[in-house]
Amino acid sequence: MKLKKIVLFVVLIGLVAMAGFAYYVYSSVFIPNTAFNNDEAHIYIPTGARFSDVNDELRPILKNMIAFEAVANRKGYPANVKAGHYIIKKGMSNNDIVNAMRSNNVPIKVKFNNQERLENLAGHLAQQIEADSLSLIGAFNDEEFLIAYGFTDVSALGMYIPNTYEVYWNTEAEDFRDKMLREYNRFWTESRSDKAEAIGLSRDEVMSLAAIVQKETAKVEERQRVAGVYVNRIKKGMKLQADPTVIYAKKKAENDFDQVIKRVLYRDLELDSPFNTYKNTGVPPGPISMPDITSIDGVLNYEKHNYIFFVADVRNFGYHKFAKTLSQHNRNKQDYVRWVNANGVNR
Repeated sequence: MKLKKIVLFVVLIGLVAMAGFAYYVYSSVFIPNTAFNNDEAHIYIPTGARFSDVNDELRPILKNMIAFEAVANRKGYPANVKAGHYIIKKGMSNNDIVNAMRSNNVPIKVKFNNQERLENLAGHLAQQIEADSLSLIGAFNDEEFLIAYGFTDVSALGMYIPNTYEVYWNTEAEDFRDKMLREYNRFWTESRSDKAEAIGLSRDEVMSLAAIVQKETAKVEERQRVAGVYVNRIKKGMKLQADPTVIYAKKKAENDFDQVIKRVLYRDLELDSPFNTYKNTGVPPGPISMPDITSIDGVLNYEKHNYIFFVADVRNFGYHKFAKTLSQHNRNKQDYVRWVNANGVNR
């Protein structure tokens, strides 16, 4: 009888131990282990990271690191760490977290707008993806790539069309550049290409002219009219005489793109630069900034009119006064010059 009690006791202890172990396993694997209040947390694992690096990233957002490490080891994750952007949702278990980190690299949305140089674009992108600015600018300026796809170091900026793009955070610089080439070719539909040909401009020339239009007016609804002025000048064989190209030429010559120039002076018009449209006929050899889609389409769908000149409208800021004759333009310009002088805009 006594022996039966001992056996029963041992069995009970064993069952309790097994229950405790089962609960421990269950809680380690399936019980929620997140320690944040938001709906989700974003984790970025760099290329070449080790399991210890992953732990460093996860430690602030998990309740029990020991339990996570046990499950990760059990599932063989430490030997299969992958770079990327991962989303940990509130209430995830260790099993869910390991599964997400193993196979669910989530793309991010990359945005860029009207950068003046490839260097500026590279710096802007380096804040959003893993690739650093040096590797990006190296990929952008790769001579073999430029030659292969018909770009030059001054026209290459036009390949990067401002928009929002979905990429993997750990995308390499060359892969990002190649994606932008695909997006560029996708943008240039047969319809857009036909419109450029009808104007008598190449793709590169459209991008260069669109960049001028972009700089001339911030008003989207005015861009087709401004573009029409420049197309009229091109058709008449006139110089574009666009102030933004002079500003760009001055910045480039002085290697100072941080300077703010609000007024172009007569001496600036004599600057010897292929970008100075007061001295050179036709569009510049490359864009003076990165034109957005509204400016590009503004050129391709330019407004057909007889205007040859325009100047800022000081009574309706942001817009311009347009003129068909030089005498009418000079009258409009007098209002602008008086306003500039009255407000002390010297540079």
